[in-house]
Amino acid sequence: MKYLIIGLGNIGQEYAETRHNIGFMVLDELAKEQNITFDISKQAFKAEFKFKGRHIHLIKPTTYMNLSGRAMNYWMQQLNIPKENTMVIVDDLALPLGKLRLRAKGSAAGHNGLKNIEQVTGGSNYARLKFGIGDDFHKGQQIDFVLGKFTEDEKAQLHALIDTSIEMVKGFCTIGVTRTMNQFNS
Repeated sequence: MKYLIIGLGNIGQEYAETRHNIGFMVLDELAKEQNITFDISKQAFKAEFKFKGRHIHLIKPTTYMNLSGRAMNYWMQQLNIPKENTMVIVDDLALPLGKLRLRAKGSAAGHNGLKNIEQVTGGSNYARLKFGIGDDFHKGQQIDFVLGKFTEDEKAQLHALIDTSIEMVKGFCTIGVTRTMNQFNS
């Protein structure tokens, strides 16, 4: 069985470790745990590993957030991985920091990366792991907030949340989305 895990984010040092790049951050930690490295490939940084008989492909799109669907669609086709075996890891303003929510499908909820994925891949029937980043910003400051770095207080929580996210990725690939949601969604 093959799986494709897409961590959303933006390439470039100015975006490193920002709230919007949490998808990249989760995949970087998963790669570190599996002792693998990302290579630059077509439309994405790509890595792969085997886990409990599953072949897991990780991509961090190089298309920038708002065109993430291009990379996801390309790699789904290139690797012949069906949409039900894909998971997108994405930041979510509607969830408080510390909240992780896995869904088998759903709406883009205003997230431009998810909107593009739905446009390019033809629908919202793919798993998404929403990583709560909170909404602690003043009206009109949303872009600065999501493109801002985590505060020191927030960073104190990140390690455990990223570890849980990695366990959710492994669960998705081994026991399926429903059982993983039942185990981890609160």
